[in-house]
Amino acid sequence: MSSTDDLRALRRELHRHPEPAWREFYTTARIVDELETRPLDALYVGPEVLGGERNVVPDDADLDEWLTRAREAGAREDVLDRLSGGYTGALAVLERGDGPTVGLRVDIDALPITEADTDDHQPARDGFRSENEGFMHACGHDAHTTIGIGVIDAILDSDFQGTLKIFFQPAEEVIAGGEPVVAGGHLDDVDYLLAVHVGLDHPSGEVVAGIDGFLAVNHLSIEFHGESSHAGNHPEQGRNANLALATAVGNLHAIPRHDDGATRVNAGVIEGGTASNIVAEEAHLEAEVRGETTELMEYMTDHAERIVRAAGEMHACEVDVESVASAPSAASDPGLADVVGAVASNVDGVDTVLPADALGGSEDATFLMKHVQERGGKAAYVCIGTDHPTGHHTPRFDVDEDSIRIGIETLTGSIERIAAERP
Repeated sequence: MSSTDDLRALRRELHRHPEPAWREFYTTARIVDELETRPLDALYVGPEVLGGERNVVPDDADLDEWLTRAREAGAREDVLDRLSGGYTGALAVLERGDGPTVGLRVDIDALPITEADTDDHQPARDGFRSENEGFMHACGHDAHTTIGIGVIDAILDSDFQGTLKIFFQPAEEVIAGGEPVVAGGHLDDVDYLLAVHVGLDHPSGEVVAGIDGFLAVNHLSIEFHGESSHAGNHPEQGRNANLALATAVGNLHAIPRHDDGATRVNAGVIEGGTASNIVAEEAHLEAEVRGETTELMEYMTDHAERIVRAAGEMHACEVDVESVASAPSAASDPGLADVVGAVASNVDGVDTVLPADALGGSEDATFLMKHVQERGGKAAYVCIGTDHPTGHHTPRFDVDEDSIRIGIETLTGSIERIAAERP
């Protein structure tokens, strides 16, 4: 079983090598290094975990660049060969006699954020700041991965009876990894599923047994196609894609809110034009819509698509709209959350247990949760509080490493109790 120092060292190593969605080559190879030293009953890697179509996959040049980075950082060539094409992630399976099949999902990808390099940021001060400049673990997935490894060790040293599956899932940050993991088929026999996240504005010592309030989300990629012309000499001969985009952005944020629940919209990427004296021929918009329920997300999607097409027509531009990634809403099963809460209340360092709280954001763990629930199983999304100096997805985000132990003990105890009591 890994010591606390070993786990801290692993988390810091992962923090030094953050990788974005479908490019988690070093991370997956490092996970495989750890898993191969444990007496597992099965270990699935890359495409063996995933099935079906993948969204938001980078082009070959981008994948090759990150493969090279992983190779230069020391990732094993035999593992990298198995991840070709950006098929990342891993699945560890323990079979320990008769009992239910319990799953645990942890995510492994990082974000395109440049990490702070000031002395008041512990990773910079203590020498484990990101070595992949422009990318960092700004959401705690390095801690999640470490918790997954720690749970395996703890279960190996326990009286657990049943089958344990730990999913090291790629591409959560772009809402693209959960659906392929479901399509891989390894969740079909899972009776109980736990997913975990650190922080979420909950401090160290606080555990939320069952997160609810997931916002269903849809990411949209929108292209406006017009016609260029000289902006000073013959502006009337052009069809301005930038104007169509600007019209769309302003009206997207005017979609009426809905009395059935919360809705969100954001125009996150705006690109267009080539020069100040040229009427823009092409413009690109990346936007997202969210809803408290899947139905509310679909309401927002319908309005968004109508608005961008109308904006294109207003300025005589063609419009292409593509849904590049989406995730449904979901809810934690109260009975399963009760088990987690009871276990957490007896974990050293936990002083507050909340039975439930709203996430207020989106997560593609909902794909896994709903798949298990629709097949008669139960699922819960667990939050392990951790002190962090700034919010998630910021350059100075960091975790309280003591919360990793709390996460391991809470999840291990919950998995043991679930197998014994079958709530």
